[in-house]
Amino acid sequence: MSSFIERLKGLAWTDAFSSKALAKARAYAADDRVEIIEIDDRKIEAFCVGSETQAYEQSIYLSEDRLGLVNLRCLCTCPVVIDCKHCAAVLYHLQGIDDDTSESDAQIPLGRALEHWLSTVPVPAKPVDEGAQTAGTRLFYKLKPTSANGKWLLDIFKVYQLKSGELREVKPMYSLSDMLMRQPGYLSELDLRVARLLVAMHSHHAYYSGYPLEGSSGAELLEMLLRTSRLFLDFENLQPLTPGAKRMGLFSWAEQADGGFRAQWSSAEAAQETVLALEPLYYLDREQRQVGPLFSELEEKLACHLTLAPDIPARQAMQFSHRMSAMTKIPPPHKLTERIIDDVLPQPQLTLVSGRERSRWEYVLEHRAALVFTYNGHPAVDRHPEVMVLNGTETQRIRRQPGMEKKLRQSLQKHGFKKATRKSAMDRAGEMFTLPDDSAWLGFMHEGLATLRAADWEIEISPGFHFDVQPVEHWYAEVEEEAGHQWFDLQLGIVVNGERYSLLPILLHLLRTQPRLLDPVNLAQRSDDEKLLIELKPSGFGDPAGAKVALPLSRVKPLMATLGELYLGGHQGDALRLTAPDAARLSMLDGVPLEWQGGERLRTFAKRLHNSSHTHVAAPAGLNAQLRPYQLEGLGWMQTLRELEVGGILGDDMGLGKTLQTLAHLLTEKHAGRLDCPALAVMPTSLIPNWLDEAQRFTPQLKVLALHGAGRQKDFANLAEYDLVLTTYALLPRDLETLRPQSWSVLILDEAQNIKNPLSKAAQAARDLQARQRLCLSGTPLENHLGELWSQFHFLMPGWLGDSKSFNRDYRTPIEKHGNVQRMQHLTARIKPFLLRRKKDQVATELPPKTEIIHWVELSDGQRDVYETVRVAMDKKVRDEIARSGVARSQIIILDALLKLRQVCCDLRLINMPLTAKALRSGSGKLISLMEMLEELLGEGRRILLFSQFTSMLALIEQELQQRAIDYSLLTGDTTDRRTPVKNFQGGKVPLFLISLKAGGTGLNLTAADTVIHFDPWWNPAVESQATDRAYRIGQNNPVFVYKLIAKGTVEEKIQALQQEKAALAGAVLEGGTTGGFKLEQSDIEALFAPLPVSRG
Repeated sequence: MSSFIERLKGLAWTDAFSSKALAKARAYAADDRVEIIEIDDRKIEAFCVGSETQAYEQSIYLSEDRLGLVNLRCLCTCPVVIDCKHCAAVLYHLQGIDDDTSESDAQIPLGRALEHWLSTVPVPAKPVDEGAQTAGTRLFYKLKPTSANGKWLLDIFKVYQLKSGELREVKPMYSLSDMLMRQPGYLSELDLRVARLLVAMHSHHAYYSGYPLEGSSGAELLEMLLRTSRLFLDFENLQPLTPGAKRMGLFSWAEQADGGFRAQWSSAEAAQETVLALEPLYYLDREQRQVGPLFSELEEKLACHLTLAPDIPARQAMQFSHRMSAMTKIPPPHKLTERIIDDVLPQPQLTLVSGRERSRWEYVLEHRAALVFTYNGHPAVDRHPEVMVLNGTETQRIRRQPGMEKKLRQSLQKHGFKKATRKSAMDRAGEMFTLPDDSAWLGFMHEGLATLRAADWEIEISPGFHFDVQPVEHWYAEVEEEAGHQWFDLQLGIVVNGERYSLLPILLHLLRTQPRLLDPVNLAQRSDDEKLLIELKPSGFGDPAGAKVALPLSRVKPLMATLGELYLGGHQGDALRLTAPDAARLSMLDGVPLEWQGGERLRTFAKRLHNSSHTHVAAPAGLNAQLRPYQLEGLGWMQTLRELEVGGILGDDMGLGKTLQTLAHLLTEKHAGRLDCPALAVMPTSLIPNWLDEAQRFTPQLKVLALHGAGRQKDFANLAEYDLVLTTYALLPRDLETLRPQSWSVLILDEAQNIKNPLSKAAQAARDLQARQRLCLSGTPLENHLGELWSQFHFLMPGWLGDSKSFNRDYRTPIEKHGNVQRMQHLTARIKPFLLRRKKDQVATELPPKTEIIHWVELSDGQRDVYETVRVAMDKKVRDEIARSGVARSQIIILDALLKLRQVCCDLRLINMPLTAKALRSGSGKLISLMEMLEELLGEGRRILLFSQFTSMLALIEQELQQRAIDYSLLTGDTTDRRTPVKNFQGGKVPLFLISLKAGGTGLNLTAADTVIHFDPWWNPAVESQATDRAYRIGQNNPVFVYKLIAKGTVEEKIQALQQEKAALAGAVLEGGTTGGFKLEQSDIEALFAPLPVSRG
């Protein structure tokens, strides 16, 4: 006996527990809920099952203190933890062990395995004796039929039954899995076995009360349920179902009152048995409340399947009987007779079909000919020697003619057909044949097909057969215009066999499935004589594949080249709904011989818009200028746009007279009486003086108001009195409430790239104004990205290029990120009628030559040291940011790092960081080189414009000029009086003009200069070109030299290379080039942050 138990007897351990805990503990010990896991002299490990059948673990320790007193410490995993009822139950259990008596073999406790086996010995089930029934909770089972013949469900209920037998608290058991997990005490071992079998049979019914009884498992389950004596049909009289004796069953088809049939079983005991479709079958005797096996001569599965047969409607009984007689010897509902026929000849039937099949690497188009022999119109199946025909109560068996079938097969093989050796998803009933290539198929369709038809073959061409080519009778174009002339529907199509087919959905399908067809390079390389084989009803539109037509590429090319991009928005339908400006595209279809229906006004509109830049108009009377030919074209173009009620962008190079052309347009409108309300021109603040000067000089008849300055409010009430009102982008949002109610004849945005951000206040305000005509003026309509161009067209013709999201998806991303030439050409073609752009070298041939010179400079030693220090630090910062966020999300960090490097290239005093005296003494290599250049150039009598984007750099240059007593003018964003420095330079008072790139890069006429110096390069070449064009413009009589100071080997040299990519993007879109879009790749960033080359000094 353990010394632990002996020492426990001497302890008053019950004092450590409450009376309530002790009472529960005694009950737990008496109920044998305690099991000892381990025991030694000082510790006991046990577990005890609590009130909710939850088992907890206990650890009980005995220890002695320094005085020899024994202490007891009890721990439990229950929520109480210390001195709980479970620990007390363990101690009570230990007291019940008598260690003083010697144990005989009969008294030795059994092991847990034996105890469990004894507890699960099956006990014969006793019928429910209602008189002796004890009250308690138990499971009741109930059978219920379904609507299907022979199918039964089992419902399970948890009930509380009184001693009288009456049921209380009848609750459905929804979760057998949960019940098996908890195993409440009211479950018998048989209940647990039933539950486990049900869960195994129907795991998907784990939380559902209706369990189907099916197959052999269902039969096994039914036997177990009968042994529980708690299986019922209902709970009305609580008479359980009991096992019945075996019965022999007989199957038959019972005719119903409506002439239909129902599967039925009978036996010697019952003319009509109620049957449970199990394996084996079971009968249900409702009167005797008995259930037992129902055997027959049929195999168990077949007997079960017959029982489950649905009722046979009268109209289908004959067909069912024929089908059943061919499958089984079981008598069908109707009795049938049989007749053999052997004098019918085979009729060959050939079906031609095409389909896409998966090869090893891809899907390929394959073609098959399916040969079937029919007898009296009924097809022969495989190698079956007979063709069975059902005719009333008679079954006809037609014997096939294999010799004749062989001859017919050979006649097909004479045309080159061979048996298809590879299985195909499109294989049909009969024998599958194929031809070696497309040429053989076309030859067969041209000659062989007619030969077989003449030999009385039946030929069926399946929809979508690839070589079913039909002749095209003619082509048509149909235009339907809306009443308001804002939209029109365009339909292009062909007529085949007298039926019209719209080509738009067909071509759309081709564009999506074979995009190379729209590739301009591919189209150009293909001969006009080539044919494009297309389906008239391409799959994917909900229609079966149709016949084919062969369309000459000479007609398809202009359709696909001019209309292709209109499909980018996911268009569906036979017609395209287009905005009025899209009518410009109709003129590009003139080369296609189409029968036009409707749209005469739009076609005239298209031709005029297509030729708008060639419209000849005379300069208006009173214009104090001689317009050059290209300027007259610009005037004619604006007049045509006005007449057609569309807007446009005048995108001439700087210095070609955009302002003059616009003023001539307004003067023409005034003479025509159409300037009945004023025109509004919005521009940067720096351009107000220029517009005022040119209007006064060229069009003095126009009454012009500069709505500018603090006192402008006094003119708000008199706007209608003027022909032209000038305002700025900065003031436009502020004065919007005054300008919005005013009707404007023409709304002009000069330097329209200022609305490149469509969310800016100026852009939104401009779109909010109402005008009969809208014009944009910009020498650089595209500076950085295509979104700027979209913003200007969104002002001119809202929605014409789609919303911003669709434009980015269809154009900007493919062009800028992927260099998609096809999308580039689509966009160029679409904007072409509404963008008039001329370059100086094209139209201003009288301009003197312009020479651009890269003037390389070397950094000073101090600049080189600081450059490398900054570069290393920035390179790490940029790389870390790119690793964390990617290139696209790291732009701010990248540009900030590059800014610091560019400042070092200019002068160390521009950067905000501590510098050594040595570094500062080394000076700026670029500034030293500049001063040497200026002294030489000024000594030659040159007149110079000097641009820098850093006003702080201009301040440093000023210091050097003052030390050398060189006269100059200065123009920055802080300059309030812009006219004086311009006048001083143009009038010859000073030879040098310092200008910040942002403040003076646009809107100035500085033709007195013959030399332009860019002290530091800017990312966008268009910005530099605009600055250069202050001097190189109409009115310049002297050759112009442009110097760009670039620090060798630095970030400036890399910027120079990247400039060319941005120039390529603008040129491709605005001028129809084919170069892909500008992309800043990881390699570009690595080049920008590359270390300096080793100094040669």
